[in-house]
Amino acid sequence: MAKFLDLRTSQNASYSNSIAQPITVVGAPQLFGRIGLSTVGAGPNIRVLLQGAVSLQLPLLPAVTTITIQVVRGTSPNSPLVYSASENMDLNILGPQTFSFNALDFNPPADIQQTYSAYISVSLVGVIRVGPENFSGVAVSD
Repeated sequence: MAKFLDLRTSQNASYSNSIAQPITVVGAPQLFGRIGLSTVGAGPNIRVLLQGAVSLQLPLLPAVTTITIQVVRGTSPNSPLVYSASENMDLNILGPQTFSFNALDFNPPADIQQTYSAYISVSLVGVIRVGPENFSGVAVSD
């Protein structure tokens, strides 16, 4: 039976169109969520389930745009990669597009606080982060 260790959330923007953060550099990761999970008292086989969502709007002159979501264990985009996925934005959708993900980190080191960070990068300048944006995680062990 699994043993609950910790659960945390990061709610950067709660509602649709509640922010307007333009992405001004191609391929540069922008932080949209960070949490710290305690794994003190963990048994064997620590598992961390991470999930999140980010909503984006294409610029006024849309073009083929790839978004990449990365989750790392740490506080820098260069920290150990836990999850990465890329997807093209739909040019036929004029409004916000929401991208969600589920990731798993199996057997991370036990620590007082294990930090996880979620980043987004795009292949086209002018994409706008519009909200909602959230990131959460739960840690369990055997």
